[in-house]
Amino acid sequence: MSLIKNVSTIGGLTAVSRVFGFARDILLARVLGAGGIADAWQLAFQLPNLFRRLFAEGAFASAFVPLFNRHMTESDRSARQFAAEVLAILLPILVVFGGLFMLFMPWILYAFANEELRGDARVYDLGVTMARIAFPYLLFMSLASLLAAVLNSLARFAAAAAAPIILNLFLVLALIYGMILPAGEESKAATGLALAISVSASGLAQLLWLGWWMHRGGFRIPLVRPRLTARVKEMGILIVPAVFGAGVYQISRLVDLAFMRGLPDGSLTHMAMADRWNQLPLGIIGIALGTAILPSLSRMVSRGEGDQAQRLQSNAVELSMLLTVPAAVALYFIATPLVRTFMQGGEFTAQDAAITGNVLSALVLGLPAYVLVKVLTPNFFARRDTRTPVITAAISLVVTIALNLLLVPRLGVVALALSGSVGAWLNSALLYTLLHRRGFYHLTGLVIGRLARIALAAAMMGVALWWFTDATAPAAGAGTTQRLFALMLLMLVGGVAFVVTGAALRIVDRPTISRLMQRDA
Repeated sequence: MSLIKNVSTIGGLTAVSRVFGFARDILLARVLGAGGIADAWQLAFQLPNLFRRLFAEGAFASAFVPLFNRHMTESDRSARQFAAEVLAILLPILVVFGGLFMLFMPWILYAFANEELRGDARVYDLGVTMARIAFPYLLFMSLASLLAAVLNSLARFAAAAAAPIILNLFLVLALIYGMILPAGEESKAATGLALAISVSASGLAQLLWLGWWMHRGGFRIPLVRPRLTARVKEMGILIVPAVFGAGVYQISRLVDLAFMRGLPDGSLTHMAMADRWNQLPLGIIGIALGTAILPSLSRMVSRGEGDQAQRLQSNAVELSMLLTVPAAVALYFIATPLVRTFMQGGEFTAQDAAITGNVLSALVLGLPAYVLVKVLTPNFFARRDTRTPVITAAISLVVTIALNLLLVPRLGVVALALSGSVGAWLNSALLYTLLHRRGFYHLTGLVIGRLARIALAAAMMGVALWWFTDATAPAAGAGTTQRLFALMLLMLVGGVAFVVTGAALRIVDRPTISRLMQRDA
């Protein structure tokens, strides 16, 4: 299957999940608002979710997939045995880790809670309870990630890409339950508990979903007793640095949580809501591309097909920038109108919408860089090199923390987003530089020319959006219908500007489409 078809499969199903995610966050904003119980819920949900993204989606897949593919080239039996050995070690580790976290949750939550949350005993205790109820989600989703990695290695991308839809469906149902409750703090608390239960239940449902698809695909993982075999030790050596290298985005989110302790009430919700919009293109494009190219790159590298790996990497870089650069420019200019249109109302005030919009504008400055990191790191992982991304991620994280220390006292929560964007660009630049120096990958003149034309078309779209933003400004204080009309006008202007400029610059032509549709080995 071609790169563009693989990405379309993963990205399309991810987009469906993100649509349900938007519905979830729109309801969440209107039911819980920002601050208080809303911040307690965000913290309770983000703890297992961040560890899930860090360990399960990032480090685990990066270490497991290349080794699994290597065993698949030997025999199906070897691959099954390897997966069984990993599962046997993974399960007790997850049980112990989750149990300790739940036991020490009051102190863990205290480490990240801001002053307002720590000072309200009732809300703080509710946050601890919600976090404990939601934390088994990490166990279920880590096991689900093992099954998803097997399915992706077998080129069965759809089942794993569709699984997150289940999470958002469960959460939407919990929020609908919250909407029918009478207004008041007790109803908010009941809604928070329903959300926490839904998170863990959705994790179990996703695990069962992926298990069913793996069974249907004819792949079964036998149950064996835990043993530190040579193959498990090899993966352990790879996964420790991969935790940092593949999960820099999630680690930066943990850093953000630490800095939010000193920020005003509501900051946690503002960041979470803004990150939801940023995660749309990041998930659809970045994660989809990284997931799609890693198995193919692993096979090409193992067979010594350097030219094929160069072509696949170039296609991934070009496709990622074609999709993310205009998305980042558009989101930068329409961030506040977007948030006002879809989230303002109920418990979520106009001031909440304005702050969230500013945070989103700062976040999307780094969107292309975050996606480039997702696209470039598989080139290292395919060579079983998880150490190099650790070094680049460490450098970028140090710079991000330094910028946070400098800017957070001046800019508040917006500084966290801005610092993260700068760190992401530094990380992507370092990754490419090292790939180029080692002879693993280099940008050709043709690819550089295409990227320059993409940037120019996006810049022209940005000029058009900037020009029309003032014309639609009066709609900010109007009703939802007027805000929606103004937003649609802005999106139309931006879309037309990019399409016309892109056509004139021949960003996408027939040879480009044919190249992206070419079947990968």
